[in-house]
Amino acid sequence: MPQPEKVLNPEGSPEEWFGAELRYWRKRRPGLSAAQLGPMVQVSPDVISKIEKGQYKCRRDLAERLDAVLETGGVLTRAWGMVFGDADKRRRDADRVRNGVVEGTVQVHQGRMLGRDTSAPLSESLPPVDRRAFLAATSLAAFAPIDLARLVAPTAPPELPKRIRPTELNQLRLVADSIHRWDNAQGGGGLVGDFASRSMEWAVRLLSVDCPEQLRPELLGNVARLGIVVGATHFDAYSHDQARVAFKISSECAEEAGDWWLRAKTFSFLSRQATWLGDPDEGLTYAEKGLVRSDRLTPTIQAMLHSARARAFGKMHDVQGTLGAVGAADDAFARSNPAEDPVWMHYYDEAQHHGDTAHALFDLAIHKDQDPGRAAQRFATAVAGHSDNYARSRGISRTKLASLVMAKGDPMQAIAIGHQALDDVGRLTSRRAADDLKELRRFAGQHRTLEEAAHLRQRITTTLQV
Repeated sequence: MPQPEKVLNPEGSPEEWFGAELRYWRKRRPGLSAAQLGPMVQVSPDVISKIEKGQYKCRRDLAERLDAVLETGGVLTRAWGMVFGDADKRRRDADRVRNGVVEGTVQVHQGRMLGRDTSAPLSESLPPVDRRAFLAATSLAAFAPIDLARLVAPTAPPELPKRIRPTELNQLRLVADSIHRWDNAQGGGGLVGDFASRSMEWAVRLLSVDCPEQLRPELLGNVARLGIVVGATHFDAYSHDQARVAFKISSECAEEAGDWWLRAKTFSFLSRQATWLGDPDEGLTYAEKGLVRSDRLTPTIQAMLHSARARAFGKMHDVQGTLGAVGAADDAFARSNPAEDPVWMHYYDEAQHHGDTAHALFDLAIHKDQDPGRAAQRFATAVAGHSDNYARSRGISRTKLASLVMAKGDPMQAIAIGHQALDDVGRLTSRRAADDLKELRRFAGQHRTLEEAAHLRQRITTTLQV
C-alpha cells in the first residue's frame, strides 16, 4: 500500500515553496506520481521527491522540462530565478543586511463573486491569491521586495508591519489618490510611473501580512483601487505588461473583496487597453464582462463601461454598434447621481463622459465618413469641462479635436486648436498624448501648401523630441 506523501510547508523557505509549487502542478495531472514524472523529465523519481520537499536544488533546464511536461505556462522557470538564481541570492543578501527575513507570499482568495476568475483560469483549490496566480499569468515574479522608504532612500531596508492596521489602509488610499492626481495632471511617465511601480510592489507585499478578518475586505479593496490607478499610469506610459499585472492584481482583489464597482472599473481599463493595442474584439469582451450584473453598478459606472464598448465598436468601424453603445452610455449617464458613486468615480463627470464617447465617434468620422460634428461637439465639451487637474484628458481631447477638424473641416481652425493642445500636452509625460500628436502631424501634412500647417508640424516635432 503506497505511503501517503509528506505534507509540505511552502512557507518554510523559498526552496520549500518551489517544491510545493511543483507538487501542485503535478497533482493537476490526476494519478501522476513522482515516480512517473521523473522519467518523463529525464531524472530519477528520487530527484522529484527531494525537490518537492525542498531538499534538492532544481536546475534551470529541469525547471524548463517540468514546465513543458506539466503545461504550467512557464511558472517554474520564471520562479527558478527567485528561488535558486541570482535574484534569490540578492534578496537573501539584502535580508541578511537588515538581520531579518521578509516573507514574500502574496495571498488573495479565489474570487467569490462569479465563482471563478473572469480574466484567467484559476485552480479550484487555490489557497487565499498567492504567487501562483501571478506567476502563471504575469511577470510579477520579477518584482523585488521594496517599500515606500526606498523611494527616497534606496538603501533603507524594506519594512512591513507585523499586522495590518487602519494606518496601512489609510496609506493605501493616500497613495492611490496621489498617483491618480499626478497621473492625470502630468502623465504616467518619469517619476510618476516609478513611484507607481514601487507602490504596487509594497501593496502586494501587504497582502501577505496578518490581517484581522474585519479589515480584510477593506485591505483587498484598497489594493484593488491602487492596482487600477497604477495600471492606468503604466498604460499611459506604454508599460503595457506592467499595466496588465496591476489590473490582474486589482481584479483578483476586487473579486475576493466582493466589490462589484472596483471589478467593473478594472474591466473598463482592461477593455480600453486592449482596444488601444489594436484588439477591439478583446476590448469589447472585457467591457461586457464588466457589465455582468449591471444592476449592481451605479449608472455612472454603467456609462463608463458602455463608453468602453463604444470605443471598441468604433475601432471595429461598426457604425451601428458604436452608435448603440454611445446611446446606452448617454442613457446611463443621464441617470448619474454622484452621491451614489464611490469617491474614485467622481472624475467621470460630463467632461470625461463626452471625451470618452467622442473618441468612438471620431473613428466613425475618419474611417466611415460619418458626421464629424457629433464627435467635434463632444470633444469641445470635454475640453471646456476639464480643469488643470485633468490636463492630460484636456490635452488629448483637444488634440483629437484638432485632428478631426484638420481632416474634415477648416484647417486654419484646426491649426489654432492644435497649438492650444500643444500648450497642454507639451508639459506631459504621456505616450498616449504623444501618439495623438503624431496623428495630428500626419493630418496636418495633408495641407502642405499652408505655411501655418508646416509651422504646427514643426512645433509638434520639436515637442516630441524634448
